[in-house]
Amino acid sequence: MHSVGTSSTPATAGPRRGAGRAVGLLLAAHPAPSAAVTAVVTALAAASGRGGAGTVLIAAAVLTGQLSVGWSNDVIDADRDVAATRHDKPLATGAASARAVTIAAGCALAACVPLSLANGWQAGSAHLVGVAAAWGYNLGVKRTVWSWLPYAVAFGLLPAFVSLSLPGSPWPHWWASAGAALLGVGAHAANVLPDIDDDLAADIRGLPQRGGHRGARTLAAAALAAGSAVLVLGPAGPVGIPARAGLAAACALSLTVALWPGGRSRTPFLCCLGLAASDVALLLLRGARLA
Repeated sequence: MHSVGTSSTPATAGPRRGAGRAVGLLLAAHPAPSAAVTAVVTALAAASGRGGAGTVLIAAAVLTGQLSVGWSNDVIDADRDVAATRHDKPLATGAASARAVTIAAGCALAACVPLSLANGWQAGSAHLVGVAAAWGYNLGVKRTVWSWLPYAVAFGLLPAFVSLSLPGSPWPHWWASAGAALLGVGAHAANVLPDIDDDLAADIRGLPQRGGHRGARTLAAAALAAGSAVLVLGPAGPVGIPARAGLAAACALSLTVALWPGGRSRTPFLCCLGLAASDVALLLLRGARLA
């Protein structure tokens, strides 16, 4: 009787452990931002008239690129996350192994190359430059005053990835690329808001961290508000009253974020998320006029 009871434990522990490792591997890919970026670019491709099969191909390229960036980020930052006792990081908690995450990052990057180029060499090259910029951020640019640049490049090239895959390979209008780049800079500054103190302790001194909480809030708010202005005022044609009202609201919200009192309140971060969502919505509404 005892032998039956004890032998059942290893039989169930293995599958459980394997499932836990799979979940840990997924979480190490930063699934939420990976899914969000993929969803936005997929919607932009559909709005621009890419077609069903083409839209799926763009989605696959963007997803694999985002997964490679997410996994590489956690592998590169593993020692820092362990030192900071980050309970939200699978490599720091042992929920995923460095070897598995490294292999996953390499496989995702290897898949991203042909999937990107399948959309045409110009479109694929634009996307791969953006992915390379994101890897550069992970590999050390994030510790410098130029930390914003990879975000500007990677986000700014996403409209080009979509438009260059269309018949004739047209470049996107300037306002689409500029608005997306400003969205990327704002997202970068907003993303570091909750972790500025930990980043500074780990000697990660990107541009937002150097400005402290207030400087990061101001950078995020200014970039996102500027992105809204470009996306509303940039396209040719009259600007309707709803668009003007929305831009005024975005500017008021950005001013609120910039002037918010010091402290660890999550309100500025949540306001920045709202501004970013507004910029994304404006970009998608302009999708049919991308190029």
